[in-house]
Amino acid sequence: MKKRYWISILVISLIGLFFFSFIYHPGNKDTEDKTIILGSSPGPYSDLFLQGIKPILEKEGYTVKNKSFASLLNADIALNEGQVDLNVDQHTAYMKNFNNEKKANLTALNQIPTVPTGIYPAQKDNLDAISNGDKIAIPDDPSNTARAYRLMEKAGWITLKKDVNPIKVGKKDITSNKYNLNITEMNSSTIPRSKNDFNFIILTGSDAYEAKISTKKILLAENIQPDYFLIATINKKNTNKPWAKAVTKAYQSTEFAEYVKNHNQDNYWIMPNK
Repeated sequence: MKKRYWISILVISLIGLFFFSFIYHPGNKDTEDKTIILGSSPGPYSDLFLQGIKPILEKEGYTVKNKSFASLLNADIALNEGQVDLNVDQHTAYMKNFNNEKKANLTALNQIPTVPTGIYPAQKDNLDAISNGDKIAIPDDPSNTARAYRLMEKAGWITLKKDVNPIKVGKKDITSNKYNLNITEMNSSTIPRSKNDFNFIILTGSDAYEAKISTKKILLAENIQPDYFLIATINKKNTNKPWAKAVTKAYQSTEFAEYVKNHNQDNYWIMPNK
């Protein structure tokens, strides 16, 4: 009789412990919805999020964690697989290309402050010094390659087909190359290290930031097209989650606008239109 009694007590205790763990376990849904995991990759945009957006979210009761990745590609894969909640290091054109190539389901929450792609000095430090046969290094990923060709057209170095899709421009779309430029498409992260081999280089904001090259050195900046504004990116299934709406609200807040204003010397950040 005593044995049955103690077995009953043990069973009841285990059941109670199970339900207590289910309700209060730190991994339950309510707790998870208050935790936001940023998948960061090298660049100024994740830093801006952690310094300017994270404090705002924490005031709203959210816990913000950072999981860093060596590249944006790896961060996007993790985002698509649900290992992280968002990243802030890509523009719409890059995201669309990733979705197409990986059959992924990423989507944009909102545009965020962006550093423009620019022509930077290498062997030469003045646009007027351009001459026949000069060597130019540009990014080789499709979306940023297109930006580089459009920027060279803005500089008056080349002419592009009039009806070409601005986010799909390539070398084949050049109709005239005034200076017979020798254009090399290469991994963007290696361009700064190779700048002594070129007359001019073209860098995105992230690559300039990672190489510690000041945007004060930009010789000519792009006019940022809508598809090239950086975006806060999430998995499409999370679009209506409260934390996702809180991220958008934080980016659009007066507090964040003031933060950027106070940390935007030399117009480093280009703000999106609301």
